[in-house]
Amino acid sequence: MKDVAQAAQVSVGTVSNVLNRPDRVTPFMRARVQEVIAELGFVRNESARQLRAGTSRTLAYVMLDARNPFFTDVAQGIEHAAEALGLTVVLCNSGNVAAREEAHLALTQEQRLHGVLVTPMDPHAPILDELRRHRLPLVIVDRTRDDNEFCTVAVDDVLGGRLAVEHLIDRGHHRVAFVGGPPQVGQVRDRLQGARQAWQAAGRPAEDLVVLTTDALDVAGGASAGQRLAGLSVRRRPTAAFCANDLLALGLLQQAMSTGTSVPDDLAIIGYDDIDFAAAAAVPLSSVRQPRHDLGRTAAEMVVDEATNDSHEHRQVLFTPELVARASTTG
Repeated sequence: MKDVAQAAQVSVGTVSNVLNRPDRVTPFMRARVQEVIAELGFVRNESARQLRAGTSRTLAYVMLDARNPFFTDVAQGIEHAAEALGLTVVLCNSGNVAAREEAHLALTQEQRLHGVLVTPMDPHAPILDELRRHRLPLVIVDRTRDDNEFCTVAVDDVLGGRLAVEHLIDRGHHRVAFVGGPPQVGQVRDRLQGARQAWQAAGRPAEDLVVLTTDALDVAGGASAGQRLAGLSVRRRPTAAFCANDLLALGLLQQAMSTGTSVPDDLAIIGYDDIDFAAAAAVPLSSVRQPRHDLGRTAAEMVVDEATNDSHEHRQVLFTPELVARASTTG
């Protein structure tokens, strides 16, 4: 910075303002300093700046599963908001492994980040409360908690489950399968709760809503569920399936087509998330749409507000899902 100041014939403080507070420098002086910076090839030492400031210009997003396009879409929303605020984003993938999630979160604390966004396996995990005690700005994404200790941004998954099953009931289905992952996953529980509410409201027998649990919320899990459905007798076999996410639905669709099962004539399928692959499937997939980019953008804005606003108050934002009907249920 001293070399830049000398070459531009300005003070070191002016160079610092150009780099950090450009609004304090006249356009003429700013252009002059930036020209010298380009000529000299100067690159600021961001680590040193962070050490002096006690914080960084970086956000971290610890996502649940990078293989699921839903979370990468959320990450894009976070990145767009961060870029507009002059911040960068580091992406971490827990891969549905609690130990990896905890390790990533512990590392974010060491790095003195501007803020952290996380889609946790368990929104009540002790590591989150530990980060709160250390006053690290943190927003929980796509999860809710029973308290107001954090900002949270999520979608009303109970309503989403109701929308999906009400759609199948409206299409005339009397026996429906719910295909979901491990019951400890909050979204799975909420979407199943909504499905049961719709089923009961329609006066349908509880046993005619068949619950199939998969080991993972992925394409392979959906294909495995399809094999189990195919193994049921014709009398007990559901004529429709509501899958807890689109990857499960795509796996189920793939398995059905490979065995000659007609979708939706023999088996109607609806997913959840409305990722881009849903509309592009061989049979375009009905889905419950979540505002993925809005989730990420809102979460990023909230964590920055927490980091910079002394009067910040935690908020719990709940978005409304939307049913998108396509050929996999409507024919």
